Amino acid sequence: MDEGNISKVTEFVLHSFSVPPELQLFFFALFTLLYVSIVLGNFLIVFTVFSEPALHTPMYFLLSNLSFLDVCLCTLVIPKMIADFLTEHKTISFEGCMAQIFFMHVFAGGEMMLLVAMAYDRYVAICRPLHYATIMSLHKCTGLVVGSWLIGILHSISQFVFIVNLPFCGPNTVENFFCDIPVVVKLPCTDTYILEKLTMAYSAVMALNSFVLLLISYMVILVTVRRQSSAGMAKARATLTAHVTVVTLFFGPILLSYASPLNDFLLNKVISVFYTVFTPILNPLIYTLRNKEVIVAMQKLRKRCASS
Repeated sequence: MDEGNISKVTEFVLHSFSVPPELQLFFFALFTLLYVSIVLGNFLIVFTVFSEPALHTPMYFLLSNLSFLDVCLCTLVIPKMIADFLTEHKTISFEGCMAQIFFMHVFAGGEMMLLVAMAYDRYVAICRPLHYATIMSLHKCTGLVVGSWLIGILHSISQFVFIVNLPFCGPNTVENFFCDIPVVVKLPCTDTYILEKLTMAYSAVMALNSFVLLLISYMVILVTVRRQSSAGMAKARATLTAHVTVVTLFFGPILLSYASPLNDFLLNKVISVFYTVFTPILNPLIYTLRNKEVIVAMQKLRKRCASS
């Protein structure tokens, strides 16, 4: 094909959910409310952790970073989806689409690694309690967070460099409400079958390895907990329950999306809504409703705000 005659795609059409016109305003209000709840709920955790000295521990430091990542992940997608409920032509510029792809994998990859870091923190706290303060120092916690971000960035770059240089000159309909590699890699006017399989396999292996590592760590912790006192076991189980729930909510939809047929667009859209909307809104509820320390800290924060 003569490159001089190729018309480069400048924007993509987002093929979101088919919503009847009479329900568009309802879904606009619903997802606006969900987005505001996600931002307020997660930033409340961040503010509570940093303002309450009792929560200046490795576990809550990592938790506050998880909340920040959840806000980043949903902010990348939800505002655009909300705006599209009120527009007939749902488009995104080429640059905006590439930015969504890059930062989606930065945030998702970073969150995977952060969940692994949180599991490591619980392993040290329960299995090696006498050495916990030494092992999980501020320097170590900062390194775990920075390392999570760096792995997320490297994970994204390793795939993004192949996608951004593809010749997009024909189809421009993205079968989702945001840009992601599995749907965008189908659009270039060249054969991308091998690249499609490689990118999917790479992300799937990363997610699966992280999930298996998490399961192994939790199994080791549970074996250790069985040997402790009933009081210590109850507290450890409550903490583990929250962690396992969050891990399942995050990795479940992602692994399901890789296991599902790539042409099942409706299923992929539902899965995308789950890990970009419902997981970030459930995380604050899971970590606060089952955590007395966070609840007490929030009550103190509310009293300070009321008295000021």
